[in-house]
Amino acid sequence: MENSSGNKSQARSESTSGTLQGNKQQAAGQPGQPISEQPISERLTDNLHYLESIFAKSSDIIFKHWNYGPELKFTALSVYYGSLVQEDTVNYMKLSLQDLVTHHIGPGMDVTPQDIRTFFEQDGVSEKKAIILNNLHHVVEEISNGQLLIMFDQWNKALCYRAQSVETRQVNEPVNESVVQGPRESTVENLQKNIGLLRLRLKTPKFKIEMVTAGGETKSTVAYGYIEDIVDGELLAEFKKRIEQIKQLEILETSYIEQLIEDSTYSPFPQHRYTERTDMVVASMLDGKIAVLVQGTGGVLLCPGLFTEFFQSSEDYYQRTMIASLVRLLRIMAFIIALTLPSIYIALSTFHPELIPTVLLLAILNAREGIPLPAFFEALLMEFFFELMREAGIRLPRPVGSAVSIVGALVIGDAAISAGIASPIMVIVVALTGIASFSIPQYSVAISLRILRFPLMLSAALMGGFGMMICLLFLLLHLCKLRTLGQPYMAPLAPLRLSELRDVFVRVPLKTLLRKPRDLHKHKPLK
Repeated sequence: MENSSGNKSQARSESTSGTLQGNKQQAAGQPGQPISEQPISERLTDNLHYLESIFAKSSDIIFKHWNYGPELKFTALSVYYGSLVQEDTVNYMKLSLQDLVTHHIGPGMDVTPQDIRTFFEQDGVSEKKAIILNNLHHVVEEISNGQLLIMFDQWNKALCYRAQSVETRQVNEPVNESVVQGPRESTVENLQKNIGLLRLRLKTPKFKIEMVTAGGETKSTVAYGYIEDIVDGELLAEFKKRIEQIKQLEILETSYIEQLIEDSTYSPFPQHRYTERTDMVVASMLDGKIAVLVQGTGGVLLCPGLFTEFFQSSEDYYQRTMIASLVRLLRIMAFIIALTLPSIYIALSTFHPELIPTVLLLAILNAREGIPLPAFFEALLMEFFFELMREAGIRLPRPVGSAVSIVGALVIGDAAISAGIASPIMVIVVALTGIASFSIPQYSVAISLRILRFPLMLSAALMGGFGMMICLLFLLLHLCKLRTLGQPYMAPLAPLRLSELRDVFVRVPLKTLLRKPRDLHKHKPLK
């Protein structure tokens, strides 16, 4: 990443050098000239006044003056954010001047501005590599990015050193995607570290990383990676078009990109996957996906996300075939339970009691004796209590949150039964629904189920099983119509692709699965 950023800045510097050759004597910050076209002045005082006006009222900006040359008569200026650059990196210029003296000049007191210009413009050998900037806009941009800028009197260029040093979280075990068996390596908030972790797993030049600077004030670095011969060309072109359309917006997290590039804004279903696991990112790119990373974000967005992929976990591929398949079927059953169980109970107890076995029906009637609320309002009340406790458990500190949620569930459930506002069977239904929603690997799908349960409960309360089937039919039509980055959301179920069902409901043996990597877009084996 450091080499990529350096080359990018160097190319940018070279592209502006031709335009600035005839403007070397122009003063910095001249009124009426756009900032992007203002060259650096040869007068250090003009550059200093301009930067002081730009960074006014910033208490952590540091302007460090120093002298050099015969009788210390030449001046220079170091500019950097003290909150982003550590003090030991400020000595970069000292090291560069020492290399200049050692290799070219001789005595250190003989250094002149002409010697500095010649040394750096001819790419002199130095321990710390500097990038030469010609433009004030780039100077301000690099300072804001946490770099160290050095400017000299009688020279209309600036030296930029990669000196940003901010403490970040270390690579650790994923919090939201823990596994019993498999790697325990999580992405962090440092973009360079995340790309490095992916490079360690994908040792091929076909793994491409492209970067975009987004936002007017944040200037967030957005990187997206793919494997060149695997990703579908049309999919990649569509993704790049959407990224180009949103790059002027302020993007602080990968979830911003997810919402900005999705096909259906008001759909309750997530259209892209979110992960913290590097092994999941690599496996998805080998599957033809695009991985999106943002500086300052600890997760990776995988585009596009298909409906069937939200039931897959990285641990499925570290377990034996039979175990992985049974666990995946269990997740699918948990999805159905979390979506429909309260509605089924309401429909059966309200409209279709003849479908319930007699012994069970008598038990339900006995349990509901004395309950003043209809089954729908009873379920609605208990679901509200459960969602409230779940949200409180998430927001509270971790040691306290788990205890509060467990104790709260026990106390409220027992109190509701003792008070006669809820039956024991309803408490069991709501608790089983909540547990089933926790069994789904992707948290975003569990949130969708929390929303969809309520219209299903309402339709079951109004028209029983008939209303519930109508609601489910509309939901299925929405899923079949939904697309993500132009791809069918329900693929390979709709449209049906029999050859790609080997990793949907069950997982076939790895020797069969790896023989031809799944590619939902091109249908050809990996070369």
